[in-house]
Amino acid sequence: MINAKSIRPFIGSKDFGISRRFYQDLGFQEIVLAPNFSYFETKEIGFYLQDAYVKDWIDNTMLFLEVEDVKQFWTELLALDLPSKYENVKLIPIREMDWGKECFIHDPSGILWHVGEFNK
Repeated sequence: MINAKSIRPFIGSKDFGISRRFYQDLGFQEIVLAPNFSYFETKEIGFYLQDAYVKDWIDNTMLFLEVEDVKQFWTELLALDLPSKYENVKLIPIREMDWGKECFIHDPSGILWHVGEFNK
């Protein structure tokens, strides 16, 4: 049996500097590990961002971020106005599903984030 404490995916970026600023604006705290490699965290979770771009990899990267209240997250996300600050950033409104609800964020490189809340 696995006794896991966290999972930390590695994601790439088309423009490392732009992606760093995007994730800072989204509310993640950055820990610089090397000039081309950072860890971004919020509370007990996080991910590694690399200055590495492989189109097929980036175009097929999806992450799911579970939040307490997706409606509150969506309201706060809209207030950040990220699509006007970052080229290629797209926000897709909340969808209600059988299992819960989720909204979507495409980061500046094209990575797709699912942000959701599971039914209780």
